Amino acid sequence: MHSDSSTLPADLSSAEAAESTVAPADDSLQAPLLGQSLDQLTAWVQQQGQPAYRGKQLYQWLYQQGARSLSDVTVFPKVWRAALADYPIGRSQIHYRATAPDGTVKFLLRLADGHIIETVGMPTYAYTSSDLTRLTVCVSSQVGCPMACDFCATGKGGFLRNLAAHEIIDQVLTVQEDFGQRVSNIVFMGMGEPLLNTDNVLAAVRSLNTDVGIGQRTMTISTVGIPGHIRRLAQHKLQVTLAVSLHASNQPTREALIPSAKHYPLEALLDECREYVQHTGRRVTFEYILLAGLNDEPEHAEELAHHLRGFQSHVNLIPYNPISEVDYQRPDERRIKAFVRSLQDHHIAVSVRYSRGLEADAACGQLRARRG
Repeated sequence: MHSDSSTLPADLSSAEAAESTVAPADDSLQAPLLGQSLDQLTAWVQQQGQPAYRGKQLYQWLYQQGARSLSDVTVFPKVWRAALADYPIGRSQIHYRATAPDGTVKFLLRLADGHIIETVGMPTYAYTSSDLTRLTVCVSSQVGCPMACDFCATGKGGFLRNLAAHEIIDQVLTVQEDFGQRVSNIVFMGMGEPLLNTDNVLAAVRSLNTDVGIGQRTMTISTVGIPGHIRRLAQHKLQVTLAVSLHASNQPTREALIPSAKHYPLEALLDECREYVQHTGRRVTFEYILLAGLNDEPEHAEELAHHLRGFQSHVNLIPYNPISEVDYQRPDERRIKAFVRSLQDHHIAVSVRYSRGLEADAACGQLRARRG
C-alpha cells in the first residue's frame, strides 16, 4: 500500500512511518530474481524442475551478462525460456537519459509499478588521456523522500514508498551497462533517506558486494540522521563509509533547513556518530552544503570546528546547487576558501566537493525524478 505524500507532514514521526512502507514485489507469487544469491537461484531452478547447474548459469546472466528477462538467457532450453518469458527478473526501463558537459549521465528509470526514480552515473577520466578511471553511481533508496529538507528538490516532491533491494541493485547494473564499464564506487545519495529503508539498503549492499563484485569500502551510505538508526547500522559492522548530512553548525539553523532535526538535537546526533566510530573503527564523513549568508559565516566555521574537535571525521563542503523552489544562493569562492581555511586552522580534515551534473539537474540536491 502506497502512502500519499500529502499525508506525510515534514516531521520525524512521519519519516519513521515511511520505514514501514515497504516496496511490494512485482507479483506476490513471483519475487524478482535480482538480488538473490547463488544458493537461492540454484534452489529456484530446481523448484522449476531444472538441474542445479542452471542456477550458476542464471547467476552469471543476471549479474555479469545483464539479462533483462529469462528469454535473454540463451543457454537455457528454448521451451523453458518461453514458459518463463514473463517471470520478473527485476530490471527497470530507462525512461529518460541526459548527459551533462562533464560526462555525468542522469537516468530516469521506470519501475515495474510505473513509478519513476533517478540515478546518476559519474565518470572520472585520467588527466593525461580519455581513459575512464572510475565510475561512480549515485543511487536512490526511496521513491521520493519524506525528510523535506528545504534546500533539496527531492523532498519537495513528497514520498511514495521504499525501494526493494532489486530496484537498488538494478540502478547500478543499468549505469554499468550504459557506460560499458565496471562500476567502482556507489553512493547512496540519490532520492530518499537510506536509513528509513535499512533492510533493503543492507540487502542491496551485500548483493552488490558479493554478487556484482563491488567492494564495500567503495560504497557510501548517506543519512540526514534518524535517532537510533546510525547505532543500528553500526551493529552490522560494514566496511562502507557513513556520510552524515549535517548542513549546519548549530541546532536552530539545522532545524530551519531540516524539519526532522527538531526531534534530534545536534549533540545527540554527534554522540551517535562518535559511537559509530568507536564501534566500527571507521571515520564519519560530514556533508555540509554551503548556503550564502546562512551557514557560511566565520562563526559557523568556528562552531563546526568546536563540534568536531578530536572527532575521527572528514568534512565535505558542498557549494549549494540551485533549485527553482527556493532562492538560496551559492557562496562566492572567497567565502568558500575562508571557510576551508578556518576548519584547517582547527585541524579539521576538509575538502570541497563541487557536484557533478549541474547542467543536467543531476547534482546533489537536484534529483526530482523529472526531466531537466
